[in-house]
Amino acid sequence: MFPSDRFPETARHIQEAIRSGESSICTIDRQEADENRKESLKGVPTKKGYDRDEWPMAMCEEGGSGADIEYITPSDNRGAGSWVGNQLEGLPDGTRVEFMFK
Repeated sequence: MFPSDRFPETARHIQEAIRSGESSICTIDRQEADENRKESLKGVPTKKGYDRDEWPMAMCEEGGSGADIEYITPSDNRGAGSWVGNQLEGLPDGTRVEFMFK
């Protein structure tokens, strides 16, 4: 369960993206993460004091072009990214993970 109380901005973004039609499933594909990030952020300008959060995440097969992008404070975004990375660390590429919220 994604800790919405610890990372509220990221949780809100993911939930809104899912409600708008993005997948709640992440098929882990770490090898394509850099390319997916490049595609998803193409044409989305940086904004001082914010990170560009993407859903589906770049490390997901579902990520890349067409991902939903939201400006999020760096502490929330990076904390959430670290939490997700730790949770999925031992799982091999190809594993499908459904994101759920408490």
